[in-house]
Amino acid sequence: MNLALVGYGKMGRMLEQLAPEFGFKVSLVLDVNNNSSGEGFTASNFKDISAAIEFTMPEAAYANLVRLADLGVPTVCGTTGWLAHLEKVKQCFDRNHTGFVFAPNFSIGVNVFQRVVAEAAALLAAQPEYEAWAWEIHHSAKKDAPSGTLLKLVDEMKSAGYARSIDVSSNRAGTIAGTHEIGFDSAADTITLRHTARSREGFARGALWAARWLASGQKGCHEFSQILFRR
Repeated sequence: MNLALVGYGKMGRMLEQLAPEFGFKVSLVLDVNNNSSGEGFTASNFKDISAAIEFTMPEAAYANLVRLADLGVPTVCGTTGWLAHLEKVKQCFDRNHTGFVFAPNFSIGVNVFQRVVAEAAALLAAQPEYEAWAWEIHHSAKKDAPSGTLLKLVDEMKSAGYARSIDVSSNRAGTIAGTHEIGFDSAADTITLRHTARSREGFARGALWAARWLASGQKGCHEFSQILFRR
């Protein structure tokens, strides 16, 4: 299967390295050197592409996704910070009968962590003595803060019924791949839940898993966790 990479930073290089394990050959790479104004999104470039993975910047993601949808390319998006445009992007992929998978985080471990956090929030929702916090730290080059993953964790807590205030904070420093922590504290005890990424490999493997799923002929728009836990 032929894979297109839209964005070729550290994540793009990791995707290229791991792609053969998932049955892909990277046949097209678009980055600032050949796609600064979107000129790389042509029918001829994407003629034989089975799926694309978009890992760029928040300010570029929306336009990239609309172009990929218009070309009818099954697409995985791992960029964060663009979800204000999510409904418009979904409409584009639906209109073109093309598959689309998105997530604030494609790590399988993080997606399991979200479920654990939601369960804890549900169990403590009716225990008013427990106050909550949500914290994360990433490398200094990460643009969005709080991260999309932390915001998703907070949303999962609220959806699970935890209606009290959640104190949210972020740090950016060094080369840290990403740590997310959710805590609940009372006068009697503290519960701390934490996920620590050791590298970008987990994100890349999840994105490639999703791309392979799309390349099998799947249609529609899906958040990664929706397809991950029904396999």
